[in-house]
Amino acid sequence: MAYADGFLIPVPKKNLGAYKEISEKAGGIWMEHGALDYKECVGDDLLVEGMTATFPGTLDLKKGEVVVFSCILYKDRAHRDRVNKKVMADPRVAIPPKCPFDPARMHYGGFETLVDARTMKKKPARKAAKKAKKR
Repeated sequence: MAYADGFLIPVPKKNLGAYKEISEKAGGIWMEHGALDYKECVGDDLLVEGMTATFPGTLDLKKGEVVVFSCILYKDRAHRDRVNKKVMADPRVAIPPKCPFDPARMHYGGFETLVDARTMKKKPARKAAKKAKKR
C-alpha cells in the first residue's frame, strides 16, 4: 500500500525564496533516491468558515508567516525507509546554518494510504446513481 511522509511548516513569508531553493534541492535528492513524488505547497485558503481547527492554529502561526504543506510519496513503508536511509546518508542533505524556518516548529508524520482514487475500481456514474435511487 502506498505511503506518504507529510509535513506542516511555518515559514516567514520573507524567507519563501530561500525555502524554495532548499526545497528544490531536497526534492531532487529525494527523487534521485527513489521517491515517487515530492510536493511543497504554500497555504492559500486556510481560514474556512465554520472550521475551528485550522492549519494556522495548529502551527501557532505568527504574523508574517505562511503555512507550507509538504508531501513525499513512496510505494510502501519499506520503500520509504530505504529511500530515507539513502537520503539521510547523502552529504548534500543538511539543515543550513541559516535555516529559513524554525525546524522545531515543523510537524511531521508518516502515513499509510487509506484510499487511492487512481487505483480504485471505477464504477460508471449512472450505475452508481441508479443503485443509490433504489435504496
